[in-house]
Amino acid sequence: MSPLRLIARDELRLMVRNRVALIALGLILILTIVAIATAWTHQRGIADQRARHQAAATAAFEAQPDRHPHRVVHYGHFIFRPLGPLAAFDPGVDAFTGSSMFLEGHRQNTANFGDVRQSSLLVRFGQLTPAFVLQAVAPLLLIFLGYGVVARETERGTLRPLMLQGATRAQIVGGKLLALGGLALLVGLPAMIGLGLIAGQPGALATPIATLALGYATYLALWTVGIVAISALVRRRRDALLALLAVWTVTVVLLPRVAPDIANQAYPLANRLQTDVGIARDLRAMGDSHDPNDPHFAAFKQATLKRYGVSRVEDLPVNYKGVLALEGERLSTELFDRYTTESFAAQAKQTALVDAIGLLSPTIALRSLSMAAAGTDLAGHRRFLDQAEAYRYALVQRLNALEQDAVSYADDTAVDAGADRRKRVDAANWRALPAFTFHAPDGAKLARSALPGLAVVVAWLVAATLVLTIATRRMGAR
Repeated sequence: MSPLRLIARDELRLMVRNRVALIALGLILILTIVAIATAWTHQRGIADQRARHQAAATAAFEAQPDRHPHRVVHYGHFIFRPLGPLAAFDPGVDAFTGSSMFLEGHRQNTANFGDVRQSSLLVRFGQLTPAFVLQAVAPLLLIFLGYGVVARETERGTLRPLMLQGATRAQIVGGKLLALGGLALLVGLPAMIGLGLIAGQPGALATPIATLALGYATYLALWTVGIVAISALVRRRRDALLALLAVWTVTVVLLPRVAPDIANQAYPLANRLQTDVGIARDLRAMGDSHDPNDPHFAAFKQATLKRYGVSRVEDLPVNYKGVLALEGERLSTELFDRYTTESFAAQAKQTALVDAIGLLSPTIALRSLSMAAAGTDLAGHRRFLDQAEAYRYALVQRLNALEQDAVSYADDTAVDAGADRRKRVDAANWRALPAFTFHAPDGAKLARSALPGLAVVVAWLVAATLVLTIATRRMGAR
């Protein structure tokens, strides 16, 4: 048997004799399995709940009686964000951003009912998911298992006898690395099995799943190499443990918590009150599309009359109130889109700054990789908002067009006793409106969005390997 394998076997034997290490390893394996089971159950429950609410909202919308189309515009409609299979592995920002939207005319609402607002405050400190276990708990376990793999030999004075017996520095370090790497593989195995089970679910995409597996494997390899490197750099186990705990605290706990606050200070977002006040101010300047005689729409009125070659709105072949509603919705939507674009531009700057800080923390980079591949990052949330807004605008404009074409201007402006009945349209029109369908990105796009985070984690692994190489060459020289 080669010296490398002998050293690896002896190191594993020492770890097995350490009951605390065995208990910790067993606990993290159980924790990972529980995280997979609870996350999967939780996400399936959420998906079923949203499907039921969506069916109920659609049924209520289609059950409206004959009525004026503009009343349907204000009646509104609820839609719910569907979840992909990988949300069970890493739910990302879903717990914070909300899951449903109320769509109505003249307004662009935000998503509501996020888990953080509906659940205990503990949700804010991280959900028990396979991603969280691998990102935060697994490195800590590897530290306590491996902080003394090389430092122990230096401290006890057994390093030189090993080398005198024919073992090279590279073989000694390689054996220690092989032993700790085997434990890291065991730690990550349940999560990888969970990913494999997710791959068999409907809608699962192989490319992002493979990217996730590669990213987390690289992350665990990074910690394995880094632990052995620091253990080889110092002379005492206590110093190795303190150094590794400091690295874990800064990169896994401190920087991921502080980075969003730094980004928010650098690129502050307008709060809800400021946004609502700004929109209300701009809407007043734009005018009231519900008032046909509003001075701000006088030019539009003249242009409409000229286009149809008539001098009065009563002579138009279409209902002018419907024409006005179409134009008013177009203008207000452009205003809402401008505010939304500005908000997302600021959020994009915040995300870029957090990613830049991720150069100092592989955990931040891995988190970015994980959410991007799972489709649960900020880009995934914006994807839902953009599609929801496009659906809202198309829905409202179809109803406005129905008012324009199916209701006469005379009936629409009449105030006699039978006017309300005459301006109603058949309820079959609501049932004919298309349902909201969320179009998820393909696997290649999700995988590409995860590549920057993967590149950072790989760069950290390369740097750790270089440090380990230098430490290996210095072994036994002091």
